[in-house]
Amino acid sequence: MSAPPPDLRAAWALRAPERELLAWGLLCVGLGFAMAIGSAQAAGARLGAEVLVAPALLLGCVVVIHLGLVALRCRGDQLLTACIALLAGFGLLVRYRMGAFDPGDPTDPGLYALPLGVTAMLVTCALAMRGRHVRLATAGWLWAALSLALVVVVLALGQRFRGAVYGVGLVTPTELLKITAVVFMAWFVDRHAKALGEWRGPGSIWPPLRTLWPLVGFWAVLAALLLWQRDLGMLAVLATVQLVVLVAGSGRRGYLWWGLGLGGTLGAAALGLFAHGQRRLAAWLDPFADPTGASWQILQGLSGMYSGGLWGEGLGAGNPEYTPIAQSDFIYAVIGEEFGFVGCVLLVVFVLILLWRGLLVAERTRDRFGRLLGLGLVSALACQTLLNLGGVTKLIPLTGITLPLISQGGTSLVTVLVMLGLVLALSDGPAPRASGARRQPRRSVQRGTQRPDQTQ
Repeated sequence: MSAPPPDLRAAWALRAPERELLAWGLLCVGLGFAMAIGSAQAAGARLGAEVLVAPALLLGCVVVIHLGLVALRCRGDQLLTACIALLAGFGLLVRYRMGAFDPGDPTDPGLYALPLGVTAMLVTCALAMRGRHVRLATAGWLWAALSLALVVVVLALGQRFRGAVYGVGLVTPTELLKITAVVFMAWFVDRHAKALGEWRGPGSIWPPLRTLWPLVGFWAVLAALLLWQRDLGMLAVLATVQLVVLVAGSGRRGYLWWGLGLGGTLGAAALGLFAHGQRRLAAWLDPFADPTGASWQILQGLSGMYSGGLWGEGLGAGNPEYTPIAQSDFIYAVIGEEFGFVGCVLLVVFVLILLWRGLLVAERTRDRFGRLLGLGLVSALACQTLLNLGGVTKLIPLTGITLPLISQGGTSLVTVLVMLGLVLALSDGPAPRASGARRQPRRSVQRGTQRPDQTQ
């Protein structure tokens, strides 16, 4: 039986550890803002009251997160909340240092990305907590239709930039696929879990195609649209999530081998058809073949990280302006240059803590749809992080995908916070039963006696 939700006083006391963790996080990021402001002043910049806008914005967002969860009487994971606040605050600090937004300009949209994302996270948590996340499963195929419609609208009304298609103002509405498509995948696998686990026989390599064909059809259309859009990073993220959800929901590892085989075939075909992907692969294999062209971004990022050494050159002492689009795709290279190897490791550690808590939440969720949904959301964040870090460090080819909670990108930040709002809602647990409601014991009927409704 689930415990009833606490009252406000009990909720305030319950989240006391979260307040302590948030205070430590604010102290660390606040010291970073002080260093960035001091570095700018030492460089001769004329500073006014606008330098306090970003720290005040972070403080307000963290206070709103904590008070919002207390007001909702949320019993969710407090370490998860602290990691969200710390990483989002660190991302705001790095973007502020790089001049990605103007604190003195109230019309700059970059100022409103974090407040909007925090609001969306709390609203999502409020709507989905207490077991209400199961209502997402009532839409079913509507989530699939919405996913396809998002890509179609972007292709019809968007503009091409650096090989990909973006929405108006270079926003990326397809970021929402990490919510809509993942909800659909979790619903489909949950609904057909038994059939998906029934292959033709022991040792069979053939999955149940009669059950799979609707999902395969959806994926064929979505993959074609994303390839047309040149969004290979999103396609890789969603494909990874689908494999994870299929294996977890059906208990069949064979889906993993099928997925890897089909994914490798699709990737090879995409590289053969699109020159954009070929250039990225060539730059990854031999960056010095075109050091001032297609490989310029990779080489500048690696050079910056190398110059950072172990401890970094100091916040504000690096030269991120030499790396193209460093505030989004290559923000990890800036962190390596100014915070060094130690700073990069610490960032990865906190990201791993965030993912670990998310996986624990998914594992502890009682209903199968909630478990698959939580696992899919956390897998999407993990894959996105790996693609970004791997591309910057030249472990894998570049995909142009952002680093969650850190990189510049309002749509990406808001989407990630909505995803984490769903994970927080799952961590709150199922709806509590009323304290006075008790299960009535069954009445035993002795053999040879008649029920009152039986006639003679």
